[in-house]
Amino acid sequence: MTTRATRGPRRRTVVALAVILAVLSAFVVRLVDIQVVSANEHVEDSLTVGQLGSTSTLYGDRGSIIDQNGITLASSVKVYDAQLSPSLIMQLESDPENPPKVSWDEASAQIAEILGTDVDEVRAGVAAKLEDDPHSQYYELAKGLSTEKYLELRDLGLVYLHADPRETRVYPNGAVAGNIVGYVDAAGQGQAGIEQLESQCLAPTDGERTYLRGKDGNIIPGSERIVDAENGGAVQLTINSDLQWYLQQMISEETQRMAATSGTVTVVEVKTGKIRAAAEWPSLDPNDLNASSPEDWGTRVFGAWFEPGSTFKAITAAAVLDAGAADMNTTVSANDHEEFSNGAVVNDPFRHDTYQYKLAGALIDSSNVALSKFGTLIDAQTRYEYIKKFGFGSETIGFPRENPGLVHPADQWDGQTLYTTTFGQALTVTAPQVAGAYQAIANGGEKIDLSLIESCTRGDGTVVTPDAPEHEQVISEQAASEVTRILENVTVQGGLSEQIEVPGYRVATKTGTAQKADAGGYIAGLYSTSMVGFAPVDDPQYVVLVTLDEPTKVVSSAATASAFQKAMTQVLKTYRVSPSTVPMDELLPKFN
Repeated sequence: MTTRATRGPRRRTVVALAVILAVLSAFVVRLVDIQVVSANEHVEDSLTVGQLGSTSTLYGDRGSIIDQNGITLASSVKVYDAQLSPSLIMQLESDPENPPKVSWDEASAQIAEILGTDVDEVRAGVAAKLEDDPHSQYYELAKGLSTEKYLELRDLGLVYLHADPRETRVYPNGAVAGNIVGYVDAAGQGQAGIEQLESQCLAPTDGERTYLRGKDGNIIPGSERIVDAENGGAVQLTINSDLQWYLQQMISEETQRMAATSGTVTVVEVKTGKIRAAAEWPSLDPNDLNASSPEDWGTRVFGAWFEPGSTFKAITAAAVLDAGAADMNTTVSANDHEEFSNGAVVNDPFRHDTYQYKLAGALIDSSNVALSKFGTLIDAQTRYEYIKKFGFGSETIGFPRENPGLVHPADQWDGQTLYTTTFGQALTVTAPQVAGAYQAIANGGEKIDLSLIESCTRGDGTVVTPDAPEHEQVISEQAASEVTRILENVTVQGGLSEQIEVPGYRVATKTGTAQKADAGGYIAGLYSTSMVGFAPVDDPQYVVLVTLDEPTKVVSSAATASAFQKAMTQVLKTYRVSPSTVPMDELLPKFN
């Protein structure tokens, strides 16, 4: 039987135990909250308050640049910079009680063998460091070592040998499309070409590693948080690197053979507007910028402007035919020298009597006078609008430092400009603009915006494609067909017919020669020459444009004939384009 006296102490004991259990329960609940329920929140707090947390950046790799067929043009690789600690070497070597397992003489020989360097040079370098500073802890052994070389050095197990990893940009195909691919600076930022244009796709997203350390320096379990880095995306170009390689070799040879300062070849796919090659000389190897002049670090294909000369006559013919101001039988009277009523003077590049030129004859003979008269059958503003519709005076793809060329508004044309613009003077263009204009003619009058980027495949595998290129019917299908027929007659009836023939294929072409201009007018004896065309005429597939700047061996458009023939032949071979199956129409008469 429990008495009143014993019930009191027992009750107090029970209450005390209950209080203790309640307090312990509260502590347990709070502990679970801290370490389980809200663990992440508290770890984050500890990482950002005072000096409790440590953070290190996890670096992603810059994305690669590949060609039409997936061949790598630019990529990032990890390399290693190796160094030695001279003072540690001597410390180990001078300890007779605990000598190193491998002596410095033996180790230096192994290091030199792996690196392919002179062992005496390695030893002398370390000795020189110690002589300057007995406490020296740094001697640069080698930079940019491959992973294979790094692993061989690491396996030596030398405590005084250390290697730091870093990312570097490599261009496996060297100068192939180098001017288009571009390059990066020491910080890995794109400075030119695709490296700059597509920097948003190529750039990696860095990650982060955060953790807490205890007093002993060890990482506290459960405190580590990792946000993985995401590698940059892969940019696929429309360029065919095999074709690009051939054209770069060819234009290098042809440019130097003609003693020109530079040359380019641009290839555009008619049905898509995709640029399949953009070759030039001098070229750039992004692996070694210092091997090239800084003026060659960009691209002349997109950056160089020039007066187009007679290649522009096809644009004038297209405008006149499309506007209905003339047809294939319209004639103009043209001498080799004409003085117009507004005071303008136009000369032909060859002497001739007065001819009654048809439009075809004006282009076959490349008569400036005849084109001046055909071109002014439509008013200046209308012709200016056609010029703009064909894409002149505007950038093509927004390439870094792309030159838009210069086309003055019609209301700024003086009396001479009214006529000279009909045959490609008093305005400037770029290679892609000319190739794009001829793409429209070859494509039945439908102009498709040029493109150089196929896609960006992001680090997570998402494929992003550019917006579809715009299509515009700049001239009628009939006008395009008539200009195409004229250009084929230029090929067959022109003075370069044998030099530019591509056996088995019908080809439409036009040449252009223009004097180089400066602020005071034209420079005597300096010319830019070009030839543009497409094939096969019965089913146009590719436009090819060749330019030479300041050729001196041959200063006429004949300078580009050999390069054009080789380029067009290789393009048709590369893409296995079937030969022409439809015979050419009867030859067009030049005169009435």
